[in-house]
Formats: sequence, C-alpha cells, structure tokens
Amino acid sequence: MRIKLRMVTFQASGHRLIFYSYWPSRIMTPRNLKHFLFGRPLDPFKQDTRKHIALITFLAWIGLGADGISSSCYGPEEAFLALGTHTQLGIFLALLTGITVFLISTAYLQVIDLFPNGGGGYKVASTLLGARAGLVSGSALIVDYVLTIAISVASSVDALFSILPPVFLAYKLPAEIGLVLLLTHLNMRGMKESIKVLMPIFLGFIITHFVLIVYGITSHKQGLTEIFPEAIRETRSAASDIGWFALLALFFKAFSLGGGTYTGLEAVSNSLHNLAEPKVRTGKNTMLCVALSLAFTAAGITLLYLLWDVYHVPGETLNATAFRKITAGWEIGGVQVSPYVVGISMLFEAGLLFVAANTGFLAGPSVLANLAVDRWMPHLFSALSSRLVTKNGVLLMGSAAIGALLITQGAVSLLVVLYSINVFLTFTLSIAGLLVYRWRHRKENFRHRLKMIIPFFSFIVCASILITTLMEKFLTGGWITVLVTGVVILIGTLIKRHYVRVQHYIEKTEKELVKALDQDRGPVTEIPRIDHSKPTAVFLVSETNASGLRTFLWVQQAFPNVFENFVFVSVGEIDTEEFVNRGKWNQLRRDTRFMLKHYVDYCHSKGLSSTYFHAYGTDIVEKLTDLTDRIAQEFPNSTFFATRLISDNENFITQLLHNQTAYILQRRLHNKGRTMIIMPIKLEHTRLRQWMRQSRAVARK
Repeated sequence: MRIKLRMVTFQASGHRLIFYSYWPSRIMTPRNLKHFLFGRPLDPFKQDTRKHIALITFLAWIGLGADGISSSCYGPEEAFLALGTHTQLGIFLALLTGITVFLISTAYLQVIDLFPNGGGGYKVASTLLGARAGLVSGSALIVDYVLTIAISVASSVDALFSILPPVFLAYKLPAEIGLVLLLTHLNMRGMKESIKVLMPIFLGFIITHFVLIVYGITSHKQGLTEIFPEAIRETRSAASDIGWFALLALFFKAFSLGGGTYTGLEAVSNSLHNLAEPKVRTGKNTMLCVALSLAFTAAGITLLYLLWDVYHVPGETLNATAFRKITAGWEIGGVQVSPYVVGISMLFEAGLLFVAANTGFLAGPSVLANLAVDRWMPHLFSALSSRLVTKNGVLLMGSAAIGALLITQGAVSLLVVLYSINVFLTFTLSIAGLLVYRWRHRKENFRHRLKMIIPFFSFIVCASILITTLMEKFLTGGWITVLVTGVVILIGTLIKRHYVRVQHYIEKTEKELVKALDQDRGPVTEIPRIDHSKPTAVFLVSETNASGLRTFLWVQQAFPNVFENFVFVSVGEIDTEEFVNRGKWNQLRRDTRFMLKHYVDYCHSKGLSSTYFHAYGTDIVEKLTDLTDRIAQEFPNSTFFATRLISDNENFITQLLHNQTAYILQRRLHNKGRTMIIMPIKLEHTRLRQWMRQSRAVARK
C-alpha cells in the first residue's frame, strides 16, 4: 500500500479552506495490510531472489557474529568476578579466552567443510554420531537460541538502564518484552532486512570498543610490562596459602563460568544456507571475522579489568566501570566528556546485545527447520513464508524467549547459567562427531590425522567446561536447562514416533492400492476427449499415491456414473530443504509430475477423460486457491475432493502435526459458492484391511 498526499478544498461564504490529508492509494485489504507489515512476497524460483536474501561476509559477520561478539559484554565479567580476590589470574584468563575462541572456531571450520549446506551441530551429530545424538544436539540448540534472545535482550536492557536513574528499573521487564516483539516483527519481514536495520548499531559498538580497549591498554604501558611478573609472584603467593590444587580449581571454575564468552561461534555453521555463493568460502571468512573480533574484544576487556583495577559497583556492569575509569581525564574545551563517552559506549553495547538477540531469530529457526525435515519437529517449522523466512520458527523463538524472560524476570546471572550449559553440550557433541569422523578416516591419508589435533583439544576444553558448569551450577539453576532440554528431546521422540507410524500406514496403503489397481489397469488405446462442460471431479492430492487413489475409488463408489472428467491437482511445497538444495527441488518436480501422470494414465486405461494441474510455492493454500480458481473457470461444473488424516485421539497436538490445508481451502471454496468434499482417512489398520477388500472389488468391476 502506498500513501499519497491529497489536497481537500472546502468553499463557503466566499472563503476557501484548503488542507492536506493522507489517503491510501489502494483499498486496504487483508492482503495489502500483510504486504505493508511484512513486505511483498518473494519468488523462490528467481535467481535474483536468492541473491537478494543471501548474506555476503560483511552482513553475515553482523547478523551471525553479533551473538559471539556481544558475549564479551557479560562473559568476561562473569569469569573475572568468579576470581574473587585473586584478580592476578586475570591475565591468564585473558590469554586462555583468546586461545579457546580460536580452538573452537578452527574446529567449526572443519564442520563448514564437511557440511557445506549448513545444519551445524545438529547435522554433525546426526550424521556422525547417530540420529539420537542429533536430536540431543538439535534440542540443545533450540533451547540455546531461545536463551540467546532472552539473555541478549536482558543484557541490553541492563546496559541501558545502568546509565539511567534507578526509578526506571521498574520498566526493565516490559522493555525487554517490547524489544523481543520488535525483533520478531523485523525477522518476519526478512533476514537481510533485519540485519540492515541493525548494522549501524553493530558498527558503532565495534568502533567505540576498539578505541577504548586500545587506548586503555596503551595508556598503561608500564603496567602492561609489569603485569606478567606481578601475576606470577601473586600466583605463587596464593598457591602457598591455599595450595596449587585449590588455586587451579578456582581458576578453572572462573574460566568455566565465563563459558558464555564463546556462545554464538556455532551460528555460522548452522546458517550456511543463508550465505552468498560460494557458501563454504563465505562461511569460513565469516568465522574468521567472528573469531578475530571476539578474541580481541573478550581478551582486551578482561585485560582492562586487570590494568585499571576494576571492581563491582552496584547498579553498573564491569564494562561501564572500566570505561568510566579510562575516560576519567578526557576533556574537550575544558568540559568533561567522560559521562558522554561512557553513555554512548553503553548505548552501543546495549544496541549490540539487541543485535545479538537477532542471531537467535536467524539460526534458531534454521535448526528447527532441519529437525522438522527429519520429522523430529512438526512439519510446519520447515515451511517458508512469502518472504522466504521460516515464519513459524521465528514466532516460536520469540514466544519462547518472552516466556524465558517472564520466568527468570530477566536476571542475566541466571540466564547465563542456563545458556552456557546447552552451548557446551552442542560444542561437545559436534566436536566429538568431528573426532569420530577423523578417526574413521585416519588411515586414508596423513591429513586426517593432522586434522584430529584441533578437535581433540577443543573437545577436552568443551567437555571440561560442560562438566564443571553442570557440577557448579546444577542446584542453582542448571537443572532447569537439563529439564527443559530433556522435555524438548522427549517431545521430539514422540513426534518422530507418530510420523513414522503415519508413514508406515501410508506406505502400506499405497503399496496395496497400487498393486490392486495395476492388476486391473489395461493398455491405453485411445485418449478420451475432455468435454469441459460435463460434470468434473477434481482431486487435490498430496505427494503420495495413497491419498489420490483412495479418494478416486471412494468417488467411484459413492457417485457411480456421475462424473465424466477426472482432474488431479497437486502443489509441491518449497520448504527449507528444497529451497536450499536445488537437486531436491528438481526431484520434487519429477516426482510430482510422475505421480500425476500415473493417475491420468490409469483413468485413460479405463476410458475416462482425465488431466492434471500442478504448481509449486511456499504457501500451499495460496497456490491451491489460484489453481482451483483456474480449474473452476475451465470446468464450470466441477466438484472438489480432498483427504484428511484423522485418528481416534484427534486433538490440538495431532492438528499441529498435520497441516489443515483441506479445511482452509474448503472454507475458501464454500465462500465462493463452490463444492468441496473432504474424505477422512482414519489411521486404523482393521479398517484399512476392510477398506482394501472393498477397493479391490471396485477395481475388478
């Protein structure tokens, strides 16, 4: 909808009154309103569309790297505070932080090589460790990305409110919920669109923090030269007081509690399908940018804490305290600029955390889509919207993040614990999968043995942090993550079991039907001519033969000698699997045409007039609506038929697992005065056998 400026004139008693008003250029229909709010539909078949939504390295660094870089706003703080009075260990903490970032990043470079179509931790665990391990990894990632949104927004608001008067603290939770809703809306419009809106915030953070870190370190050159000797002396002194074991335990505990620093490093490998071609090169370049920027920021901020003797100030983050000390003497024209510099820096920090929350909306739905393709989650999570985003995944991530904020009241300290456990569970499983792969291929060439080194050390670090965090924080909130992730795993298992049962039923039905009809099928001697004015039965069929064949035979039984024409219609759904993989899309077209031709050939063999229609798109209902309108024009005396799977325990859950396309389309056709009949197919084997006997009898006739 476009808005136009119009001039309105009133004239009375010789006076002329002119004013301007805004009018919509078109009538506001539900479709126009949808386009206005979420953008116009994108054609998934155009190459320009793929180029439009694909992310180059720079945009991927912003969209997918913001989560990792933003963790420097809370990860180093958690680790440094855990050192207590032994702050001299901070220099070793900074070094180990940088090394760990590069260890994990380098391991994920191998993941990018092995899985160039994306999927990250889920695909690695599923392919290399088994389907169950994949479910655990995928479930952990889903919870992880929900918490990514929650903790990033909560930290963003904390950073913002640290420079505001205490009276505003009562509005923190509403502000957090409002920001999640805003991000949900932005991501419904499209992935690249949301990144472009947030780009200035990201760049502002990088510039301000780079300047402050470099200045803060270089202005303490003398302290920098003395920091290692001083740290060694104080470490030996502390070891003599409490013992080396206790000191190392304290250090490793602090290092583990700073595990939130490394979150987001897996996002690039999870979202490779969103990157510009060549995807592998773009992914590796993005991972390198993320690793360099995160290592510099996290290690640099930890070093600032140590150099500037930063300690906890109530109501402030350690970063705010450090920046206030660094800029204490800054003046311009005799005016102290420290409050302004700190305020701007914290605003950008809050903004970056807001940008980081967007990573959960980018990578989280991708993981959900991969799980849905493998039938661990409802199929609707793999469906694409008209803007080619997994809209159901975006809505779920936003809703779950709001729930997490309400439950924890936006407490960052609790969210960090919940967050880091699942991050390192995924890291551990992914890198374990890499190790298994390299070990299996170790005899092929020397390169595989060399490539085991990085995953080996990464696995030790990640598994150690996971175990330590679980032991340390299990009773103080860690059990919540274990429970929630376990529930997601259980839900995935039950959904998979349901889909396997349904698939087994459909395959059995299809096999018996095809066998019975093929025995009755004769050669096609002459193709009957179609008379468009005659009564026509239009069958809306799915990707399997079972639904169409059953409906066709049922119509023959219920309406003998009524219909002269038989039309078969199918819409191939372009979900994330077909959109990412061109080969899958071509296979979908071949399978759809083969299936429809099979129906038509059978009708021709029985002397029945028949034809088929097919289309492809992301929104099945919209495509079917367009096709049925076209068919109704060509065949004015037509009746539409569709099928719907039902079960004895039909409820909200079963409706969620299977689409409601038939019911939605029936309402639309009825509103247009057209007839549509839905044939229920019940998942019950006893009725299947009875129905098959009737079907064979009809086929013989």
